[in-house]
Amino acid sequence: MQQTQFTKDHSGLDNAAENDDLDSGDEDVSIPKPDSAQELLRTLVEWLLVAVCALGLALLIRMFLIQAYYIPSSSMEDTLHKDDRVLVNKLSYRFGDIQRGDVIVFAKPDDALGDINDFIKRVVALPGETISFSNGQVLIDGETFDEPYVDRPSTFVNGRLMDCANEPASVDYCLVPEGTVFVMGDNREGSTDSRTFGPVEIDSIVGRAFIKLWPLGDIGFL
Repeated sequence: MQQTQFTKDHSGLDNAAENDDLDSGDEDVSIPKPDSAQELLRTLVEWLLVAVCALGLALLIRMFLIQAYYIPSSSMEDTLHKDDRVLVNKLSYRFGDIQRGDVIVFAKPDDALGDINDFIKRVVALPGETISFSNGQVLIDGETFDEPYVDRPSTFVNGRLMDCANEPASVDYCLVPEGTVFVMGDNREGSTDSRTFGPVEIDSIVGRAFIKLWPLGDIGFL
C-alpha cells in the first residue's frame, strides 16, 4: 500500500509573524501626557478629600470617644494645676461603673455660679452612700476615707448641704441620692463642688479624665 505523506507548510504563519513584527515596528503609539492644570486639579481634589475625611474622623472622635480639656482653676491642685490639659474618655461609663476616686468632667450644675460650662472634680461618694465630715476628714458610711491625693485634708462645709436624700438638710451629713454622685476638688479650701451645689447628676457626666496631656514634662495617668 502506498502511503501519502503530508508536509505542513509554515510559510504562511512565518510570513504573518513577520508582518506583525513589521507592523508593530512601523507604528509609533504614544500616550498623551496629562495636562498640567488637570493634574494639579486632581491633586487638589484628592488632598481636599483627605482633609474632609480627617476632619470628619476628628469630629467623630471628639463627639463620641475622647476629648481634650484644659483646667481653668486651681480647684484640683495638687493633682491638676491651672492650664493643665487632660484627655477625657467619653465611653468610660458606657462599659463600666463610676468608681470612687475617679476624676470626672460634667456639665455645670444649675446651682453653680460662674461662666465655666464644664467642671472637673473627683468622685468622693457614690449613690446611696452617706458622706459626712469630722475634724477636716471625710467619712463614707461612718468610716474614715483615706485620700492620698489631698495635700491638706481640711474639708469644711459652708452652710447646709443641698439636694441630699436625708431630711432635714444637714451641715455635715449627706445621703447621696440615687442617680447622683458627690464630688469635690482635691484643693478642698479652694474648690466649689458638691458641698456648695449638691450631688451631681450622673446623666450630666461627660466622661472620665484618664491622662494628663500637658505640660509635657508631667504627662501621666490620673
